[in-house]
Amino acid sequence: MNKTADKKRPLLKNNPNKKQKQGFSFIKKMLVIKRRESKFSKVILVLFLFFACWVFLQVAAPFALPTGSVQDLSGVVAYSDNDQIISTMNFPWNVIYTLGDRLCHQQAERSFFLNGNQMPFCVRCTAIWLGFAIGLGFMVFFSLELNEKFLFVLLISLVPIGIDGVGQLFGLWESTNIIRMITGILAGFVCGIAIGIIRDEVISTQFFANVNIFHKNKS
Repeated sequence: MNKTADKKRPLLKNNPNKKQKQGFSFIKKMLVIKRRESKFSKVILVLFLFFACWVFLQVAAPFALPTGSVQDLSGVVAYSDNDQIISTMNFPWNVIYTLGDRLCHQQAERSFFLNGNQMPFCVRCTAIWLGFAIGLGFMVFFSLELNEKFLFVLLISLVPIGIDGVGQLFGLWESTNIIRMITGILAGFVCGIAIGIIRDEVISTQFFANVNIFHKNKS
């Protein structure tokens, strides 16, 4: 055996960064992810900023209120359970908590508390809003092809939140806030991406293509 050759032979090491790049490359090929020809999509950027501001206001609301002033908002969806508490709040926090009161059950044990106050939405709803913002933020700079592979990924991504929610509804188990957060972000993320894809598909229709050609010829 040639010991000199063995010494000169470079040692093979696992490169985690290379594996990550290969994994992301596989996802890009499977879902046909491309960078946008223009720097970014203005329409999707507006939607992203809207949802990002909406999430920010939800997080800021408990800090804007006196510490410990909002302790238990538990109620039911589509019904005003907390008008008395909300009436003492200033704008825009009263609007945010009113929307939470109407759109979310606001169960205290399923909600985060900041500054000693319950957040306007439960953990799962907050996570869905956050996922929307992340998904739209991704679509600002990238585009995805609408095909059967994406539809499959979309359906698969909604399975965890469906199983967790239905199982909890029928009393099969009691979920945790961490699981609610993860499943909510995942569902919101793919829905945010879906909104971006729908916008791209609408813009790529013949009508909008003719409008773009008209404006280019006119200029």
